[in-house]
Amino acid sequence: MLIFAWGNPSRGDDALGPALIERLGVALPAHPEWGEVALLTDFQLQPEHALDLDGHDRVLFVDASVSCASPYVFDRLQPSAGFGYTTHAMQPEALLGVFRQVTGREPSPAWLLTIRGLSFGLGEPLSAEAAANLEAAAGFVESLLSGHWKTFD
Repeated sequence: MLIFAWGNPSRGDDALGPALIERLGVALPAHPEWGEVALLTDFQLQPEHALDLDGHDRVLFVDASVSCASPYVFDRLQPSAGFGYTTHAMQPEALLGVFRQVTGREPSPAWLLTIRGLSFGLGEPLSAEAAANLEAAAGFVESLLSGHWKTFD
């Protein structure tokens, strides 16, 4: 399984995705029952990341959102048939579409976990509400890793 989060740690609550990866990285050695879990983080999704998806049975994308429900939203993803890309935004569905185009294969099942953030200003720390939402999201991901994926397959 691959857990791939993106966000800018210098922009307040945009750090939610990387913060979740950091937390999981610390917890992972104590949980061999989670199986093989790869953790990846970056500032944003890039077309090159399509190759990072290869070889994983599942992919969980993680991002912060100012518009999702609190504390988080968990959705199944499908590859985009047509995908657009700008220098500032690529959606995970588009990345799945790039994987399909580049490899000629279907990507592994994928989900998006969006964690509610409020404050994305440059130089701001993680807000108290975002930190609480991170705790809830981390608990949810840890339950998935402990075997609750069957509910969503």
